[in-house]
Amino acid sequence: MIYFDNSATTQPDSEVIRTFSAASASFFANPSSLHGLGIEADRLLERSRMQVAELAGMRDGTVVFTSGGTEANNQALFGLARANAGHGKKILMSSVEHPSVLNTADRLRCEGFDVVTVAAGPDGVLDLSDLEEKLTADTIVVSVMHVNNETGAVQPLEQAGRLIRQASPRAVFHSDIVQSFGKLPIPAGPDAISLSAHKFHGLKGSGALILKKNIHILPYLFGGGQQGGLRSGTVPVAHAAALAKAMRLAHESMDRTPYREWRDELIRFFGNFEKIRVIGGTDTAPHILSVAVRGIRGEVAVNALQEHGIYVSTSSACSSRSRRESHVLQAMKLREDFRHGVIRLSFGRQNKLEEITRFKEVFAGFMETIERV
Repeated sequence: MIYFDNSATTQPDSEVIRTFSAASASFFANPSSLHGLGIEADRLLERSRMQVAELAGMRDGTVVFTSGGTEANNQALFGLARANAGHGKKILMSSVEHPSVLNTADRLRCEGFDVVTVAAGPDGVLDLSDLEEKLTADTIVVSVMHVNNETGAVQPLEQAGRLIRQASPRAVFHSDIVQSFGKLPIPAGPDAISLSAHKFHGLKGSGALILKKNIHILPYLFGGGQQGGLRSGTVPVAHAAALAKAMRLAHESMDRTPYREWRDELIRFFGNFEKIRVIGGTDTAPHILSVAVRGIRGEVAVNALQEHGIYVSTSSACSSRSRRESHVLQAMKLREDFRHGVIRLSFGRQNKLEEITRFKEVFAGFMETIERV
């Protein structure tokens, strides 16, 4: 099996699984309990919280453990918008955000917030001039993802952050870094970031929203007031410990992965085919490569590769079973005859160079087949 769908989910690292199992067995008590077992669980939870904050580059920040990236994005947007509504009602976000951001924005519109979309160019990268034009004094939240989950486009967060500080000093800058953590350094600029463990060889069901010091949000889950009242519900200590371990392993391996070399080799390979267009150009995240094959549906290529034990996806796993056109490809204005034939390859730590070679052999055979049709 050759698994090139790591942007959908990754295979959990064995060390992460061991951490989760050990914490589940030894620190099973409720961390809110006052007895000794509860205190021990709470100490592990706090150690995990400190490690997550440090690895995210926000040592003095606030960590809210969540069920994953979708919840973290929801909590960020609802919490930040409602907490800052007294300063304005305007929210900006890019046109290529994840559905967990765009759909949350739709709900905020129903609450009376003015949600404005910032354009992306043909390469899928945020149009900074459009951002600058739309920033106003009453802008309270800006949300721009770091790496796009469909194309690998890397957004200029540092430049965006500077524009936001100049034009909208009251605005809080949020970034979904679900696809970039452990592959690229976290840029300076965002005040709040969302991440999800299963995108970097951690476990499904665990993620975090991390806020810089003095950034305030309002909760949208209510109950016993856990996690400083920001997310009520018994905190899963084993998930928190496993998240911290997965983050540490991803951070330590970041400079040792050959993803960029593999991506560049495949870009050269795809350049041999007239019917193929690389999406997003060559300056994308090293671990994601999306291409479009003219005149076919992406599912045809996915199924043909799967027959040889090679697993890729057509687009985001969150929408790949939907028949709706990708909003990201629409925003990039990809030509109609290419738009339906998109496949995405995404690498993880378990992949090897020989798998790239095997993929090229199989894919070349697939292209010969469709050329004869």
